[in-house]
Amino acid sequence: IEIEEWPAQIAQVAMWLMDHQMNLLTGETFGQALVRLPLRKAANIVHGNALQLDWNEVIPARKCNYIFGNPPFIGHQWRTEEQASDMQRIWGHGGRYRRLDYVSCWYWLATKYMQANPAIKAALVSTNSICQGEQVGILWPWLLDQGVIIQFAHRTFQWKNEAAGVAAVHCVIIGFALSGAEHPLIFDYGQNISGDPITIKAKRINPYLVDAQDVILPSRTQPPEGRPQLIKGSQPTDGGHLVLSDEERDSLVTRYPFTASWVRPYLGGRELINGLTRWVLWLKEVPPNDLRKAPPVLERLDGVRDARGKSPTKSVQDYASYPALFTQDRQPNCQYIAVPEVSSERRQFIPVGFLGPDVIASNQLQIIKSSDTFIFGLLCSTMHNSWMRSTAGRMKSDFRYAPSVYNNFPWPTNASEKQKEAIASAGQGVLDARAQFPGTSLADLYDPLTMPPALSKAHQALDKAVDAAYVPSGGKK
Repeated sequence: IEIEEWPAQIAQVAMWLMDHQMNLLTGETFGQALVRLPLRKAANIVHGNALQLDWNEVIPARKCNYIFGNPPFIGHQWRTEEQASDMQRIWGHGGRYRRLDYVSCWYWLATKYMQANPAIKAALVSTNSICQGEQVGILWPWLLDQGVIIQFAHRTFQWKNEAAGVAAVHCVIIGFALSGAEHPLIFDYGQNISGDPITIKAKRINPYLVDAQDVILPSRTQPPEGRPQLIKGSQPTDGGHLVLSDEERDSLVTRYPFTASWVRPYLGGRELINGLTRWVLWLKEVPPNDLRKAPPVLERLDGVRDARGKSPTKSVQDYASYPALFTQDRQPNCQYIAVPEVSSERRQFIPVGFLGPDVIASNQLQIIKSSDTFIFGLLCSTMHNSWMRSTAGRMKSDFRYAPSVYNNFPWPTNASEKQKEAIASAGQGVLDARAQFPGTSLADLYDPLTMPPALSKAHQALDKAVDAAYVPSGGKK
């Protein structure tokens, strides 16, 4: 089933050519020409939308042996209206299924199709997001309830073709059926996701594509009781008009010195990690008569209003009447912990930091309204980063931190006050080690090739304190 007409026709011609080549080979083998022209029998290639067709009309399930597919890779925020309608038709209105990747529809249809013939085996090329982060807790409980068992899996690899201008994407391949495999196999690409995999024999492959039982983390939107919440930073949805470069900030403040207090540092994950600076107009408490004294600012506000008015989102359109405000304001009025939303897979640790209330956190930072070095220490530990590697989503191959990682992380439940103080002290030790290298970015401090020995030792001390809080003996032999 192919949704585009031209590829469907090419595939049909390719099958005819292959049929002709096999006829020639048969003739050479048996000494008698096999001619089947004119062509009457065509390959059963259907031009249509696989999510709207009845697969049994293409081939009845009782006659099918295998399902192979390379469905579209489209996240929930990029779907067209027709694709959103397809998702709704397949998954319905309930649950959180709209958060799933578009490819999940093929898993639903394949599973239902296979139930009429449990001997069918399926394999789908898929975005790796369906085996990471929150999507596992949404998609896989349903699949497992239907009896789906993973028979083999290619972990994340780079898929690319020879077409000009086509970006490489990061995929998995999941082979599944309604019966178990005698020898489940995992194909792992390690750090070389564009190379050849190594084969791992498994006892059972779970939805995270590891050799383990089917333990699935729930898609929690709130942390356990007593734990501070991790939330996204603030989002301007401004068409870029509230954000300033160094040059734009300097020009504005030089011409209108009274605007200096309006311009705040504005950091996302990229700026936090690389020591870069952006600025933003933070105008929520600026009186209207003062705004009128700065014409360049008024021009920017006019641009914000125009951009929001053209948005397809009703809530953004409503904020066109408030161009001086962010559409989503979550800025803390205290010191807070900042966690980059995206961080390189090369780093052993996500570079977590502290920021002050005057630094505006963008929506590309996850933030915790706390200055507690105990929490900071836990997030910086190898324990937490190992958890993150197993449960976080990915952007390409980089780690994508989300509240679901934080909300499900098992904190040490029986840690004594002394152990908590040791973690807090060791967390401060990491900050002190960083401070020995002023002007050095977190990217350089946490690069595996340039990480200073002092910082490495501070993390080792932190890991020792954190690990001790998880074992009954407190780490003592």
